[in-house]
Amino acid sequence: MKTFNPMLFSCLKNYSKGQLVKDIIAGIIVAIIALPLSIALAIASGVGPEMGLYTAIVAGFLISFFGGSTVQIAGPTAAFATIVAGIVATNGVGGLAVATVMAGVILIIMGICRFGALIKYIPYTITTGFTAGIAVTILVGQLKDFFGVKYMNGEAPIETIEKIEALIHNFGTANLWSVIIGVVCLVVLFVFPKITDKVPASLIAVVIGVGAYFLLGNKVVTIGDLYPDIKGGLPKFTLPDFSLSNIKALLPDAFTIAILAAIESLLACVVADGMVGSKHRSNTELIAQGIGNIGSALFGGIPATGAIARTAANVKNGGRTPVAGIVHAVVLLLVMLVLMPYAKMIPMATIAAILIHVAYNMSQWKPFLRLVKTAPKSDILVLVVTFVLTVVFDLVVAIGFGLVITAALFLKRMGDESKVNKWKDAEDDRHKAIPEGTSVYELSGALFFAVTDSLKNIVTDDTTKCLILRMSAVTSLDVSALQSLESLVKKCGRQGISVLLSHVNEQPMKVMEKSGFVNILGKDNFCNNIDDALAKAAKIVEKA
Repeated sequence: MKTFNPMLFSCLKNYSKGQLVKDIIAGIIVAIIALPLSIALAIASGVGPEMGLYTAIVAGFLISFFGGSTVQIAGPTAAFATIVAGIVATNGVGGLAVATVMAGVILIIMGICRFGALIKYIPYTITTGFTAGIAVTILVGQLKDFFGVKYMNGEAPIETIEKIEALIHNFGTANLWSVIIGVVCLVVLFVFPKITDKVPASLIAVVIGVGAYFLLGNKVVTIGDLYPDIKGGLPKFTLPDFSLSNIKALLPDAFTIAILAAIESLLACVVADGMVGSKHRSNTELIAQGIGNIGSALFGGIPATGAIARTAANVKNGGRTPVAGIVHAVVLLLVMLVLMPYAKMIPMATIAAILIHVAYNMSQWKPFLRLVKTAPKSDILVLVVTFVLTVVFDLVVAIGFGLVITAALFLKRMGDESKVNKWKDAEDDRHKAIPEGTSVYELSGALFFAVTDSLKNIVTDDTTKCLILRMSAVTSLDVSALQSLESLVKKCGRQGISVLLSHVNEQPMKVMEKSGFVNILGKDNFCNNIDDALAKAAKIVEKA
């Protein structure tokens, strides 16, 4: 199977005129949806509005062209907003471009190395926790513009807690007109889709916001007030400063972008597969995400990944091939060339309302609460810790700690399931009775480093001539546990006790053969089942 096999070329083999029409219609509708979202997400990321459209155009085109999904639409997403804002605040837009290009290279390497399947090792509790955490950080970040608050002391908070403190300290500067516009737009965003889904609610909110601008003039802050130089035009190629110092300083940020892009894009692919009954090509998708992010950064954009909401809109409107994603990018380019200067008229309260609605939709509060009510305590711990760390610190810290806690709890569960118990005579006639002078212990579960102490439960006395270890329920064995078994065998050898192993499964046997343990114990001391082991033990005891 090819590591890089773009879905577009597979879809075009049996492409029809009817599907082309459907893809064009879906692409146009998705572009209309993506227009206000791309602008809003760029602003939330601390960059100019046009950079969001550059991202949707360049990355959206490249990822659809080279991607491994039939219907996924790519562009700027809310998950990146807080991360990008932090990088821009620390290293500027140039630093963001360097980090994004490096992230693209990392994604391509991940795809070439076939890391696409690794997404299954990210637990649901972690993805739910950090997604909810990102939603909270986006919500908090938009409260300033929603209420029209002005920071009187020149604060430029980056962290979520700092934003809350600055908002409380300056709340006396709130603008009533901004609140009214924000509330009206928010109501439209929540209510309008229940009335009709023919027109995107975000577009209606933008129209209302522009209308309010014409009525109120300078009574509300608009995009043009914050970004007076905004203009349309083709994305321009710009080569970032790839100095050694920049690469060293921004490498951690690059890994953050790459990891999040991989997780979010592959999760979006899985969701898309469920919508249309297809199967994505995960490694191809990672390579495409890398190409898309490199292209986005070189043409003035920000990090991009698969967008579930826009993908769902694509599917709903008949898009079934990557052609729809390509059309969406082309339509956005045409819109940018013609209408971008008018974006100056959009009130920031409208942008804030759109992003608050995005945060609500991505928060997954229902699954979050369901997990809190129904999941085991250990899973709730992972969920809550990931959520809190995402809000208080950042995504990398949250995922790192979440995985560490998950791994520790998993090992504990595995250890609890691994047992070493003394085996007694069978109560029916299927097995022979245990011969005198023979001890039988039953081992079960996974024998690994965390449970080696349990092997100390195996005890012998002066009357013991043969020790049988029944291993039919042992699923796996690692080197640490094998070392303990070897020590037990040597100890028994010094005491003149023969050791037999009964029914060793495939994985443990491979470990024993590779390590030379089979030769230490002797191949004759491996028995197919407990009956054979008991019969052999009887002969050993008789000879002793």
